[in-house]
Amino acid sequence: METRISGVCDEIKELLIEKNKKYGNSALNPCRVFSKASTTEQLLVRIDDKLNRIMKGAGLLATDEDVINDLIGYLVLLKISMAKDKNYEILESAKSLYNNGQKTDILDHARDFD
Repeated sequence: METRISGVCDEIKELLIEKNKKYGNSALNPCRVFSKASTTEQLLVRIDDKLNRIMKGAGLLATDEDVINDLIGYLVLLKISMAKDKNYEILESAKSLYNNGQKTDILDHARDFD
């Protein structure tokens, strides 16, 4: 079973790498000509659209493996985007806590124990 899981994951990985080479990093770094929505929000819209197509095309899911692979690919990209968002939030929180590298009274409480 582990070999099968590994094989399917490798297929999705290759699909994503191939599309990234072909189209650039448009999913995680969109050109933003019309939409100013966040990358995560844009991926959620793509997933909604893919799910809507599946719902409207009765039986499509059972006969078209590309639909499944695309959906899995979008979910992988969503996971990457959400991790990036989380890291950005953590970075911004740290910057505000540390006042962008400047010493603050809140963080300088150790001097009270001198």
